[in-house]
Amino acid sequence: MICVLAGGVGAARLLVGLVSVMPPREIVAVVNTADDVVLHGLHISPDLDTVTYTLAGAHNTETGWGLAGETWKAMGALKRLGGPAWFSLGDRDLGTHMYRTGRLAEGVGLAEVTAEIATSFGLEVRLLPMTEDRVATMVTLAEGDRPGVEMGFQEWFVGLGHAVPIAQVRFDGVELACPGPGVLEAIAGAEVVVVAPSNPIVSIGPLLAVPGLADALRARRDDTVAVSPIVAGAALKGPAA
Repeated sequence: MICVLAGGVGAARLLVGLVSVMPPREIVAVVNTADDVVLHGLHISPDLDTVTYTLAGAHNTETGWGLAGETWKAMGALKRLGGPAWFSLGDRDLGTHMYRTGRLAEGVGLAEVTAEIATSFGLEVRLLPMTEDRVATMVTLAEGDRPGVEMGFQEWFVGLGHAVPIAQVRFDGVELACPGPGVLEAIAGAEVVVVAPSNPIVSIGPLLAVPGLADALRARRDDTVAVSPIVAGAALKGPAA
């Protein structure tokens, strides 16, 4: 079994490669959840969804996120009403978030809900949230018209187009978080651990900040390989550089 520490797009592409050369059922991905955000009353897990949609061959190659063949009627209606539409969600994508939110409200853990969604897309790769506890990536603006202001990662990355330099990144709540179900066991029991080519600060950083994960990775140092998302000082994709 191979265990992959994963963020979003870069990890998803690595996992697509892995499933082409080994049985998907022998791959476990521990996925960042510090990007998760609640919008419109819905629990959205961007990295989990990106990995799920990409592995299923259902991702939107035009936008780089969400589902292929999307329509945008719900967001259009919200925008006409003056609601917050800066984080655009397609109509089909909304179904995923509605299902997740409903199941979480019933008391089901995020790991189980993630497995249900993955199964609905026909995936055999096992996807594990890094934690079921709330962890939120927060950034502090360094420049612009609000220097020193702290905001959630999605508000900065999507809302501000990650165009404003930041002075600090922190993971709110991570000190109290516990590794998600099966996470430590997956790292300890893997033949090889792969750190995916995900943003080292905001994708891999929160994974290693969850108490116990960094120690688990250190214990597997001889069997771990990291794939860099940055080559010759330039990011292969996105603002990681």
